[in-house]
Amino acid sequence: MKAYRAALLRFSDDGRAQYDADGLLVTAPNAAGRETVVAAGAHSQLQADYGQVATEHLTGRLLAPGFVDLHIHYPQVDVIGAPAAGLLPWLENYTFPHEKRFVRHDYAEEVASFFVAELLRNGVTTALSFATSHPESVNALFTQAHKHNLRLITGKVLQDRHSPDGVRDETEQSLIDTDALIQRWHGQGRLGYAITPRFAPTSTEVQLRGAGELAARYPDVWIQSHVEENKDEIAWVHDLFPKSRSYLSVYDDFGLLRRRAVYAHCIHFDDADRALMHSSGAAAAVSPTSNLFLGSGFFDYAGADAAGFAYGLASDVGGGTSFSPFHTMLAAYYVGREGQTKQGLSIRPQQLWWHHTAGAAKALGLGGVIGNLQPGCEADFVVLNPTATPLLARKTAQANSLDELLFAMIVLGDDRLIDRTVIARG
Repeated sequence: MKAYRAALLRFSDDGRAQYDADGLLVTAPNAAGRETVVAAGAHSQLQADYGQVATEHLTGRLLAPGFVDLHIHYPQVDVIGAPAAGLLPWLENYTFPHEKRFVRHDYAEEVASFFVAELLRNGVTTALSFATSHPESVNALFTQAHKHNLRLITGKVLQDRHSPDGVRDETEQSLIDTDALIQRWHGQGRLGYAITPRFAPTSTEVQLRGAGELAARYPDVWIQSHVEENKDEIAWVHDLFPKSRSYLSVYDDFGLLRRRAVYAHCIHFDDADRALMHSSGAAAAVSPTSNLFLGSGFFDYAGADAAGFAYGLASDVGGGTSFSPFHTMLAAYYVGREGQTKQGLSIRPQQLWWHHTAGAAKALGLGGVIGNLQPGCEADFVVLNPTATPLLARKTAQANSLDELLFAMIVLGDDRLIDRTVIARG
């Protein structure tokens, strides 16, 4: 058993922030040997029960749940900041040529090592990531994540058409490879597999049908893809799948909408799409830095909340412009504040933080397991230094409320704010 004394942030089941200026976090291995939270709260209330536990005193620091990145592309680390007119030219001119390199295991391994280190440096303790169409890319990322005991979910990209040589896969073999990778990696330690059609236009109906059959055979694996991101992409989908009511319905038609299915972007939904997300149990990964960078549009937070479907925040590197959860939360605030001015929507700092931690965990189907510091949660957390830069120190010293403190860190924070990232042992 171990204890940490510092300011403490966590969330109630309904998403409200709970904060102790002088808090205590107590962790210990559970019956399975994995380090979990035993107790969390005010030091004054817990010291009687845990006063004899070895305690690390972190004066001036804030303990918070590790961040959950709900959508990211590890093979696109070196595509960040590539200029393009929009999504489809960006894929053609930068992404696909770069992803061809991941057929080489040594190359995939080097990028995966950098990628995992960058996640941890930015306080991300769980990620749902794309690999490439090459099994080598999946093996490399899972190997690196397992080495660091990182909770990571990924999968081989399925794309058997409308893709250049070097990234286009062969339909039958792609499904055989996916099945083999699920059996090898899913549930190993803290690893999970995601069936991963790139997006509907790059998969034939045969491949999508096969993906749906795999999803039915393995109900506890995840599904991930993209939907309703860009208007040119949407028009293309309508041409390719004229029998489907909408872009989102394509995935439903092939058995790819259910709980543990996470779809990135979800920008250009109508009411029927939002209702389908809710009824199926699927979740949205909101990627504001990517959407702003590629000019794709604005996620409708109010519409999602009204429909009652789950969503969380995501970096979407490399369409997204930063690994930093603080940059993602700030961009989400811009979208909520400026992208929907008719609704007058402004997302509170506590909500932004929740959508990148416990809310994103809930969207993954892992609520109560990760993304929080309540008893029973895996002990993934970040040690934050609110005085990491002179401007941060000046601003946070003037905070008169929790919202003011969190917002100062969202607006002014980056990787320097992360003093340490702690991953649950075991």
